[in-house]
Amino acid sequence: MTALLETLRGIVGAANVMTEGDLRAWEEDWRKRDRGKALAVVRPSSTAQVAAVVTACAAAGTSIVAQGGNTGLVGGSTPDGSGTQVLLSLQRMNRVRGLDAANLTMTVEAGCVLQSLQQVAQEQGLLFPLSLAAEGSCTIGGNLGTNAGGTQVVRYGNARDLCLGLEVVTAQGEIWDGLTGLRKDNTGYDLRDLFIGSEGTLGIITAATMKLYPLPAATVTAWAAVPSLDAAVALLGLAHRRLGAGLTGFEVMGQFALELVAKHYGQLRVPFHQQSPYCVLLENSDHQSEPHARDQFEQLLEAAMTEGWVTDAVVAENIAQGHQLWHVRESIPLAQAEEGLNIKHDISIPVSRIPDYCRETDALLRRAIPGVRLVNFGHLGDGNLHYNVQAPEGADMAAFLRDHETQVNTIVYDAVSRYDGSISAEHGVGSLKRDKLEQHKSPVALNLMRAIKHAIDPQNLLNPGRVLKP
Repeated sequence: MTALLETLRGIVGAANVMTEGDLRAWEEDWRKRDRGKALAVVRPSSTAQVAAVVTACAAAGTSIVAQGGNTGLVGGSTPDGSGTQVLLSLQRMNRVRGLDAANLTMTVEAGCVLQSLQQVAQEQGLLFPLSLAAEGSCTIGGNLGTNAGGTQVVRYGNARDLCLGLEVVTAQGEIWDGLTGLRKDNTGYDLRDLFIGSEGTLGIITAATMKLYPLPAATVTAWAAVPSLDAAVALLGLAHRRLGAGLTGFEVMGQFALELVAKHYGQLRVPFHQQSPYCVLLENSDHQSEPHARDQFEQLLEAAMTEGWVTDAVVAENIAQGHQLWHVRESIPLAQAEEGLNIKHDISIPVSRIPDYCRETDALLRRAIPGVRLVNFGHLGDGNLHYNVQAPEGADMAAFLRDHETQVNTIVYDAVSRYDGSISAEHGVGSLKRDKLEQHKSPVALNLMRAIKHAIDPQNLLNPGRVLKP
C-alpha cells in the first residue's frame, strides 16, 4: 500500500492524497448513518489524473469509491470500514468546459455543483432545470451517477433525460470520450445510459454534456389544500390538461409533514396545514407573461374548487413569495431530522394507484406499530413519494430504528411490489437497499446486471458491494 500511495502522490500531488486527520467530510455520509475508513482520499483535478489513479489502483488490486458532493442518502459513496479503499473525490474537477447557446447544451466537469450550473445557464438567458434540495452542495457527476430526480421531473425528466453525452474513465483506466451534443445518434449501444444511474459501479463519470432550455418569461407558484390524495391526483390531471408543458412542479405534502415544519421552523408560514390532510404545491412556467401564467392558475384552481378537489388556495404574488412556498416544501426533510431519527423511503408508484397504496400501507403500519407517525411528501407529478416513518411521539428514536426498521421496510416495500412500483425512485440503491433489491428485482434483471458488471469491471474494483451483492 505504501508504494501505491507514493504513486498516487506522484499523480495528483502530495497535498491531494489525504490519509490522516479528520476525514469525516468524505468518510461519513450525509445522514451520518454510514461511516467508513479510506486508505486515502485522493483528489484529482483532471480526467487524465483520474485515469492514472484508476490505472494505478487496478494494478495494485485496490478498489475505488468515487464521490461527488457526498449528499447521497443510500450509503453509495462512502468507503467501507476496511481501510483499504481509495476514496476518489471529484470536487476539484469543477470547470464549465463550454456552453453552446445555439445547440442549447453545456459541457461541464463532474465536480461542478448543481446550483453553479443553474447560475451559469441563467446568466446566458437559459435554463438548466435539474433542481433538488441539495443543489447547493451536490455535484452533477453524483446527480448522473444516481440518476437524480428533483422537483421538475414532471416537465423535464430525471438527470438521464437531461444528459446528451458523457466522458467516463473505465475500470481499466481508459477514457471514453462520449461528450456529444447530439440529440440523435443511432450508432450502436447507448453507453451513456449504461453509466447513468450505475452509482460508480461501472465507470467514473468525469464530465457531461447537458441540455439547456430557454428561460420561461414567468414562473408562478400556487399552494392548494386538498381533502384527499384522490383529489390531489384529480387536480394533477386537470393541471396537465390546462397547463400542458407549463406544469413544471407538482408536490404533495401530508399534514404531519407540514406540522413538523411549523413546529421546528416557526418563522415559516405554512398555509392551510391545520385544516387539510394534504396540501399541493404547483408551479407554472409560462413563455408568454406573468399575467397570463397567473390567469391560468386562477382559472385552474377555480375549476378544481368547483369539483371539490381543492378546498382553499393561494397564488404567490411575486417571485419572493413563490420562493417562500418552495422553502416550506424543502424544509420538510430538515424538520423531520430535527424531530429525530426516522426511516426513509424513496418509492415510486403509478400516479393513479398512489391513493390506494397510501391507504393500505398507512393502515398496515399503524396496526403493526400503534402511534407511528407518517411523514408522507414528494413529487406526486411523477409518482415519487418520500414515504418516511417516524417513531411514536415520546419514543426512544434509536430504539425504534433498532427494533422496527426491518419490519417497516418489509411492510412498505412489499406493498410497493403489490402496486407495481419501485423501491428506489431517485436516491439510488447504494448499500442501504442492496439486499432489498435482491428481493424486489426480477432474477432475469439481476443476472443481466451482474453480467454487465463482470464484463466491464471484472476485478470488481469500482464501488464494490454497492447496488449488487459481491
